[in-house]
Amino acid sequence: EVQLVESGGGSVQAGGSLRLSCAASGFILHEADMGWYRQVPGHECELVSRISSDGSTYYADVVKGRFTISRDNTKNTLYLQMNSLKPEDSAMYYCAKYSDIASRGQGTQVTVSS
Repeated sequence: EVQLVESGGGSVQAGGSLRLSCAASGFILHEADMGWYRQVPGHECELVSRISSDGSTYYADVVKGRFTISRDNTKNTLYLQMNSLKPEDSAMYYCAKYSDIASRGQGTQVTVSS
């Protein structure tokens, strides 16, 4: 059974940093294309970053240069390092298989205050 558990969210001031983690079980994370998504109530879920099985990465323009996606194959865990956070980054963050957003976990809340 595929399971993803996000953690690492919290409340920070603008300019601060957080590192989100996504522990995967039921599949080998580095063999899948994985994404970090975020959603604000009343808005669609948006792709923030993606890492492919071959290691190539993608970032949404709004986070490029501030966020870094990575994975630890020994821990079967996906990460999102978020620096220079802005209030508009506030959202529930999810990790999921890129091909199946329904695989996402329960999410972790990020709140950035100005």
